[in-house]
Amino acid sequence: MQDLTPGYREAAGRDSIACLWVRVAGEAGEHTDVLPDGCSDLIWSAGRGAFVAGPDTGPVAVRSTPGAVLLGIRLRPGAGGQALGLPLSELRDRRVDLAELLPALARELHGELDPRAAARRLERAARELAAVPADPAVAAAVARLADPHARVEALAGELGLSERQLRRRFQAAAGYGPKTLQRVLRFRRFLAGPREDLARAALEAGYADQPHLTREVARLAGTTPRRLIRP
Repeated sequence: MQDLTPGYREAAGRDSIACLWVRVAGEAGEHTDVLPDGCSDLIWSAGRGAFVAGPDTGPVAVRSTPGAVLLGIRLRPGAGGQALGLPLSELRDRRVDLAELLPALARELHGELDPRAAARRLERAARELAAVPADPAVAAAVARLADPHARVEALAGELGLSERQLRRRFQAAAGYGPKTLQRVLRFRRFLAGPREDLARAALEAGYADQPHLTREVARLAGTTPRRLIRP
């Protein structure tokens, strides 16, 4: 995370940490839409300090001024609630100052830090967060939902829980229920896969057909599949 040249980069994480990342805006600034991925992020912004971006259910427009520096820890789907110490449903579709959640860490990650010093503190925080055990039932369910053919209706029984118990634990750990997470993970599979043939891409990602893909992309990204993948 020490490379602060303009652009976006990631460093691999472990356990509950998906990655550590850095984004440095160029001379013209940046305007981008952040799309749902099931994750939550602890972010440090030069001049502002630290805040948490909860799991999203739709696109979020982000504007960065020229040269803006943002550093982040991305928590895997289903890991944010335990790591941050609160029901993640309270942060769904929200950006909340870290001072409201982890005030001691927020004081260490104030906005006047040098970015390299902030990066070092975030790396330590990532190790601390990675050590917090995830909810084992939610972790097992998230692993099953990686399968395009997984059936949400079967998850609770496979894990020895009632549907109400599983949903409650998902709300706390992942920020929303298993059905919503399945939709988000399916959307990310579409984005990550080959997309020259949209009908085939829809089936491989786990959609019933191309119209199903079109409806879900409109809900999660606010656009059409073709516009989304346009170079």
